[in-house]
Amino acid sequence: MALGSSPSITSSPTRDERLSTAAQPYRPARSLVVALVLAVGVALAAGAVAALAWAGTAATPADDSADAGFARDMSFHHNQAVEMALIAFDRSENPAIRTLASDILLTQQAQIGMMRGWLDVWGLPPTGWEPRMAWMGHPMDGPMPGMATAEEVGSLRELPPAETDRRFLELMIRHHEGGLSMAQAGIELGEQPVVRRLAESILTSQRYEIEAMEGLLQPEDLPSGP
Repeated sequence: MALGSSPSITSSPTRDERLSTAAQPYRPARSLVVALVLAVGVALAAGAVAALAWAGTAATPADDSADAGFARDMSFHHNQAVEMALIAFDRSENPAIRTLASDILLTQQAQIGMMRGWLDVWGLPPTGWEPRMAWMGHPMDGPMPGMATAEEVGSLRELPPAETDRRFLELMIRHHEGGLSMAQAGIELGEQPVVRRLAESILTSQRYEIEAMEGLLQPEDLPSGP
């Protein structure tokens, strides 16, 4: 420091400022969560490829098979659940909602990775030439069961955080209910053991999550949307 110069003084935070900072909940950066989700999907895809190659499945599913249709359509369906869960995780101030959202986005991204891994091993493209849901016996021109519209997903980004919580739960319950019919069809129509096992897992976990979300909708202090 030069002679005659005054030392710089940096004010220290007050006790109240320190307590306020310490009281704020830890919120992982959105980029970190996205990176974690993608890493889980990639890891599960690699695991699915290795598992199928090791098992040496006897018959490769046809492009129009229920196994291929399930993997494609459930991946597409899961994509929207991951998108909505990521929005809720990013915007909610309710720890229970954030925990639920993180569970959904990590679980369903992992399952997407598995199903894409199967398609890769089977030598099938991620999308087929048949309409969605054709493998279930009723192809659809409109939205898949339980899918939210673009406007509904957009509302999750625009509503106040507390109202976003309720809207997220309402949309995700409907989305899960649509996924149950697809999972049940996967159990009944799938020929690959890995497909039936995943469908059974989805059926069980999403029923449980529906009950949990219905419970979270009960508190009177969870405000309704407009």
